[in-house]
Amino acid sequence: MVMELVEIRTNFPPDDGAISRLHALAFGGDPMQVSPWAERLQSHSIAWAGAFFDGELIAFVHVVWDGGAHGFLLDTAVHRDHQRHGLGKAVVGAVAEQAAAAGCQWLHVDYEPHLDRFYRDACGFTATAAGLLRLR
Repeated sequence: MVMELVEIRTNFPPDDGAISRLHALAFGGDPMQVSPWAERLQSHSIAWAGAFFDGELIAFVHVVWDGGAHGFLLDTAVHRDHQRHGLGKAVVGAVAEQAAAAGCQWLHVDYEPHLDRFYRDACGFTATAAGLLRLR
């Protein structure tokens, strides 16, 4: 893959199958199980971004928001065959610009410790303490 051939698109028409496959590859799960991404994004997200190579979605992220100053980065995923080429940083940067343009002043992200280098060093986030409550 040559980075010059990768196209970063924001708020593109969501393809439920493509996003579901990428999400399953990144987080585990059945890549044949299709989730209603288009409905979710259009209902809850202020912005989303994807990286496309030869027409295939190979990286994705979106921002949900509180209707005010705070956006929340979710579902950052890069296809395992295309990791470590700057795609995650590119889609996070693109969606951060979109969120700022929409009025967000803060962009939050929760992540596991092994992703600290990516979010802090590559994307510029400041590490903070966060909490998590499993509801079911």
